[in-house]
Amino acid sequence: MTDLDRAAAFYEGLLGLHRVDRPLTFPGLWYQVGAVQIHLIQSPHVTNRLQDGDRWGRNPHLALGVTNLDALKATLTEAGIPVQASASGRAAIFVQDPDGNLIELSQIPADGDTGKSTGAAPQ
Repeated sequence: MTDLDRAAAFYEGLLGLHRVDRPLTFPGLWYQVGAVQIHLIQSPHVTNRLQDGDRWGRNPHLALGVTNLDALKATLTEAGIPVQASASGRAAIFVQDPDGNLIELSQIPADGDTGKSTGAAPQ
């Protein structure tokens, strides 16, 4: 990540992920998502290029399940974040974080125990 403040605004403010303490001195952010963690490390140079710009799901990406995809999609759209529907036709969208990392957000059952207000959970 080139800018941790922008990353935090995206991952915490828009996706609703829970930041956890990290015992390291170099810049980064850690998020707890269910039983796994996402580690974001600051770097002055990040190169994330879409190999397939027409179908974002054909590119390397992180996938998270959410319990209210429509609400999260509305939040992202209102924030000016471009979203692309899954070409498969299933209830899933793709977004890019501030540095262009692709994230798939897929609908999961609302009764899933995710520990998150938005229902983000690893797939």
